[in-house]
Amino acid sequence: MEGLIISSKRSTTIWGVCLIFSSIMAISLIIIMYGDSYFMNKYNGGFFKAHFKGEDAKNATSCRAAIEGAPAPPQIPRDVHDSPATLIHGLLAPGFDHQSCLSRYQSYLLRRSSPLIPSRDLLQKLRAYEDLHRRCGPHTGPYNRTMSLLIKTSTNVTLTLNAETCKYVVWRASNGLGNRMISIASTFLYAVLTFRVLLVEYFDGDMTGLFCQPFLNSSWYLPEDFPYKGRLISRVQSYEKVVHDHETRMEVIPSILFLDLAFGGADRIKYFHCDHSQSLLQKVPVLILSSGQFFAPSLFMVPSFKQELWKLFPQKDTVFHHLGRYLFHPSNEAWGLIVRFYQAYLAKADERIGLQIRVFNPRLTPPQTIMDQLLACTLKHNLLPEMAAAAAAAAAAAGDKYYSDKITSSTTSLLENTTISSKAVAILVASLYPDYADNLKAMYWTRPTANNIAVGVHQASHDGKQIFGSRDHNMKALVEIYLLSLCDVLVTSRESTFGYVAQSLGGLRPWIMEKPLGTKLSDPPCKRAMSVEPCFHYPPTYTCEAQTKVDHISTVFPHMRHCKDFFQGLKLVDDP
Repeated sequence: MEGLIISSKRSTTIWGVCLIFSSIMAISLIIIMYGDSYFMNKYNGGFFKAHFKGEDAKNATSCRAAIEGAPAPPQIPRDVHDSPATLIHGLLAPGFDHQSCLSRYQSYLLRRSSPLIPSRDLLQKLRAYEDLHRRCGPHTGPYNRTMSLLIKTSTNVTLTLNAETCKYVVWRASNGLGNRMISIASTFLYAVLTFRVLLVEYFDGDMTGLFCQPFLNSSWYLPEDFPYKGRLISRVQSYEKVVHDHETRMEVIPSILFLDLAFGGADRIKYFHCDHSQSLLQKVPVLILSSGQFFAPSLFMVPSFKQELWKLFPQKDTVFHHLGRYLFHPSNEAWGLIVRFYQAYLAKADERIGLQIRVFNPRLTPPQTIMDQLLACTLKHNLLPEMAAAAAAAAAAAGDKYYSDKITSSTTSLLENTTISSKAVAILVASLYPDYADNLKAMYWTRPTANNIAVGVHQASHDGKQIFGSRDHNMKALVEIYLLSLCDVLVTSRESTFGYVAQSLGGLRPWIMEKPLGTKLSDPPCKRAMSVEPCFHYPPTYTCEAQTKVDHISTVFPHMRHCKDFFQGLKLVDDP
């Protein structure tokens, strides 16, 4: 045996490569198991199937071939953790420990490549912000100095700002997960534009462990010892009061300010988008901001921000698409749930169709009416596979006997020979109720489809109602949002921030279902969204120069249109 090994250099090389590769895999497995035992225990090895693609898959095949005695050239595994595909064209910063946040480095394996490319100016701005966050983040010297001054001084005393002073915007949670994600992204954009550090405050742990840290070597969590956390915010002056005092010639600017950009605040924040308000806010070291809105469009209204925003986002309707992919990386726990569901039910489909069904008032609208509305939308626009009988009847009614006979013949052939291959479609239903997925399952199981399409209907959860303050509920919501964003076609419910996040992360222009009026279906049943961006439901209605109210604020600002699902709202669009 020793002579054979010495005489075969080629075999030695092959076995050496396999030994090295096997050692690397063993070490990686140990790290994963002990670094995140929950993820590994629940995932049951599926990570490796999804992770080994490209060069890594070739290396695994080479080692297997060598063990079986077949010739295989030695190949060196390529580190793909900081590849352009993984980092989304430079949107994400390199250098993270990939085991600490698997989704950051694996999401590209599930998601189709986006044609929406971040601008060079945006990438540079993000890198500059990351440097600022490392320098001024929680428990750094600048942070401790600013917090010390807040404790020592009353909130109505102006602090002297200098070039070394770090300023902060503290985001406070409001409403459900979809609202929170769109408002965090808006607050982050505001922080970037105003050279502030974003810190997020979670309530009652209901968002703990949902997302990875987005900034390298720093945290975005508001420290527990923040002097005005929770109920202590009642001691902080409001933006409205300070604006009123400033307009009446009172020049004292507080060191900390509460900015409420929550629902229906058009009058309350009517001049937030104006330079005179932003000039005042720039003098305040710490802002506490509460919002459940995608208020990013209002930042495009600020004259002093406009030029820079146009450079950061040459395609105006990509703000949340880029910032959402930059900020929100599911934690390892959430990612395990996402990948396991995707591989089990969606991965093998030729087409994935997402249906997000939000029922705001189930007492007023029966489930059957909503189901009828859904089918009216999806079948009208050929979004769901059509039933064979319905297609044949429609063709016959139109006088197309050839197509009618062809469908009937195809259906008969399928029933006679169940081994005939066909296109596979996976329908993902996201709803608080099981009714709609159950109805679709029954429909596609009991009747054949036209063109012999195989259809699977899947639903990840159905809690029956929205549960505020529940981490488990928010975890399910995050999983379903992300799964919807991986679909090829998306149908959403009007006014739903849950749907907004899914469409923007996926870069999808969804079909938005109208609300049925009682038992009466809306006509049309759905409309196509004009862009992938979320809708800003309650935009300002006052102009800065004349300080007068206008009925259609979109006529004053380019690249904005009233939302199709919420007319008083505004949406960013690329075409002026």
